[in-house]
Amino acid sequence: MVWIRYVLYFVGVALITWMLTQLETSFPGSLKLHVIVDEGDRLGTSEFSPIEIIQSLILGVCGLLMAWVAKYCPTQRPIAFAFGGLALVFLIRELDYFFDRYLIDNLWQVLIVIAAAFVIAYTYRQRRRLQIALGRVWPSPGLAFLFSGAVILFAFVRMVGHEALWMSILGDDYRRIVKLAVEEFIELIGYFLWLIGTIEYVYQAKAIAYREPQPAAVRRREKRRHDLEGPY
Repeated sequence: MVWIRYVLYFVGVALITWMLTQLETSFPGSLKLHVIVDEGDRLGTSEFSPIEIIQSLILGVCGLLMAWVAKYCPTQRPIAFAFGGLALVFLIRELDYFFDRYLIDNLWQVLIVIAAAFVIAYTYRQRRRLQIALGRVWPSPGLAFLFSGAVILFAFVRMVGHEALWMSILGDDYRRIVKLAVEEFIELIGYFLWLIGTIEYVYQAKAIAYREPQPAAVRRREKRRHDLEGPY
């Protein structure tokens, strides 16, 4: 039942957030929002934070779920490919520190350009099928959650997490870790909404796929497989 899923979403978000906050209050510094890696590191990094790790895991799960939709729900493939590509772009951006430090400097920018160009080219070529897919799925609670998460990640957190804002608010008491904490927790709720939207979209795409008649080629293939297996 739908309402059970929403209760589970609430409990899951509340539980993970509670665990993160309790971890920091019980063991100060355990969220690792300001880690100095070496002597030449002036600003420090939050890339080793449990919050950042959870964000990357969420993006990985979203990408895998969209890949499942693209494979098993053909009529929704253009939408799944577009959102799966966005999840990949987000994931590359979240891992930029590790690409720069352990592989090649600015490699993540090249990978993002390649992934984004591929997604844009695909959606442009499939724009007619994309319109049809949207018409079949809209109105969609899953897409509404995805849109809400995108608003937070693309717009809200970029402005609220702007360093100049927090320097103005805190004045002489400014500490970068405050800005990082606010930014990362806002990003986390954006990714939570993205995950909820992806799950809801998968349920809807699955229902559409089961409701739609199978193409003739698929029916013939299933019949041949059944004939080969025999009556028992």
